[in-house]
Amino acid sequence: MKTLITAISTIAVLLLVGSSVSSVYAEVPSWVKNNAGWWAEGTIDDDSFVQGIQFLIKEGIMEIPPTTQGVSSSNEIPSWIKNNAGWWADGTIDDDSFVQGIQFLIKEGIMKVLPEQASDVAKAATEMASAKKEQKSTSSSDDPVIASLEAELEKCSEIVKAYKRLDCEKPIKQEILVHTYKTGAELMQVGPINYYWFGVNSEGNTFEISPTGQPILNIRMLADNISSDIVSLNCTSPSICNYDVWDGSKSFKYSGMDFTSGQINLNPGTAKEFNILFGPNIGYGGTEFEYDPSKTYTFRINEPFGSLDVHLDLE
Repeated sequence: MKTLITAISTIAVLLLVGSSVSSVYAEVPSWVKNNAGWWAEGTIDDDSFVQGIQFLIKEGIMEIPPTTQGVSSSNEIPSWIKNNAGWWADGTIDDDSFVQGIQFLIKEGIMKVLPEQASDVAKAATEMASAKKEQKSTSSSDDPVIASLEAELEKCSEIVKAYKRLDCEKPIKQEILVHTYKTGAELMQVGPINYYWFGVNSEGNTFEISPTGQPILNIRMLADNISSDIVSLNCTSPSICNYDVWDGSKSFKYSGMDFTSGQINLNPGTAKEFNILFGPNIGYGGTEFEYDPSKTYTFRINEPFGSLDVHLDLE
C-alpha cells in the first residue's frame, strides 16, 4: 500500500482543488470503474488505479470538497477503501460515497499534500477552467446547431436538483457530441457501424511516453449504428477483444476500456463514444504497449460484421 501513498500525493492535491474545474463529461467513464474493480480484486496494482483517478481529476469529472488534512503515523490504507472501490465499480455505491473514502485518507493524513504542490496545482486548475470557459464561449460561433443546443444546455444549469440537472444535460450533451463527430471527424464504415475518428493528437486521442518510459496511447471514437438491428461491439478482456493495435509483427492488447461488461450494445440509429487505452500490461492476456519509431502502427477493428485497419501517426 505504501506505493499508492507515494504515487497519489500529487493526486490528493488535485482532489482538493478539483471543484474549481468544470467539465463537459456528465458521468465517469466505465473503464475507470473497471480499473477500480480490478484494483479491489488485486488484479491491477496501485499505480494503475491511480491513473484512473488522475483522469477523473484532470477532466474535472470527480470533485472533492475541501478537506482539512490530518496527521497520521500510519501508511496503511483501510481495507474498506478497497471495498468501496469494488462497490463503486459495480454500482453498489454512488460517486459521493466513493469520494468520502478519498476524503477520509486526506483527513487522516494518509494522503500527504504539500503546500507548494497545492499552489501549483490550484494555478493549473484555474487556468484549465478559464480555457474551458473561453472554449465554451467561442465554440458555437460558426455552427448554428451547436449554438442552439448550447442554449438549451444553459437552461439546464438553472435546475437546482443535481440529478434533475444531469437528466436535462445528458441528452443534449449527447446530441452535441454526435453532431461534432459527424460534422468534423473522419468517417469509416464497417458493415452496419459508422466509426468516426478525429485522429491522433485530437481530444481524447493522445500518444505520449510517460516519465518511466512507458508509451501510452489513447483511442477515442464514436460508433453509430446505421442499421435497423441491434448491433454489439465486443471486447470482453484483453485476450478476447475485437480491437487492438498492430505494429506489423505484434499485436498489443488494451490496458483500459469502457465497454460495459465487455460489450457496447447499439440500438438502431443510436451512437456511443468509446475509449480504449494501450499502455501497461494489466493481465488477463494483456500486453505492454511498445513503441518503435521505425515501425508503422494501426488500430485494428475485427468484428464479425467487418474489419478495418486505421493508420496511427505516432511520430
